[in-house]
Amino acid sequence: MQDQNQQAYDRGLTIFSPDGRLYQVEYAREAIKRGTASIGVRTADGVVIAADRQVRSPLVEEQSIEKLHRIDDHIAVASAGHVADARQLVDFAREQAQVNRLRYDEPIDVESLAKEITDYIQRHTQSGGVRPFGAALAIGGVDPDGTPRLFETDPSGTPYEWKATTIGGNREELMGFLEAEYHEEMDLDGGVTLALETLAQSDDDIDPEAVEVSVIDTETMTVRSLESDEIAAHLAEFGGDDDE
Repeated sequence: MQDQNQQAYDRGLTIFSPDGRLYQVEYAREAIKRGTASIGVRTADGVVIAADRQVRSPLVEEQSIEKLHRIDDHIAVASAGHVADARQLVDFAREQAQVNRLRYDEPIDVESLAKEITDYIQRHTQSGGVRPFGAALAIGGVDPDGTPRLFETDPSGTPYEWKATTIGGNREELMGFLEAEYHEEMDLDGGVTLALETLAQSDDDIDPEAVEVSVIDTETMTVRSLESDEIAAHLAEFGGDDDE
């Protein structure tokens, strides 16, 4: 009987169940859990965004698998969940960043961008003929005043600000690791090592070529992608790369 009642409400996105749930939003959260993990770490010196881009076939070109995206010079995002959905959110975020520059002649701050994205996501939870986005973003950047910020989006359209967070698969275990290991005094290099060490909790044999890392430091306020040899050096710090 309970299953029949649930089916009566989960076919319509805009219909609340008697206990106040939107099942399609919950299903979208489940889609995110099926993706590989992405990590965000905020430090005093900037923000680190890292992602595991698993290559499912030796025939796939590794560079075609994008998990990290530059939104503006000072903001980057990591995605988890349905790739096509994440791509739409990334394109929307880039558009909003450019609109802000054209309208106000200044870069958008991270919180404003996060709220623009989550407002867009929320509109897809209360309109007929659409479905929620089955993707989440970890949004990291440095505000024009030099303050590092880190946000996460949710299929419900709620923005959360974090000191460190993970999206995608194995979230509970990885969040537990971050909660145990994170400290606010760490520098940017420490943040990179923590992000990679967190990813390694899901994959002991982590490959520098299969990991993407971007940093946004408070000095340059510019997104920079780490090269494979830099990632390998950080992995060697905690034994995450057996070749080192």
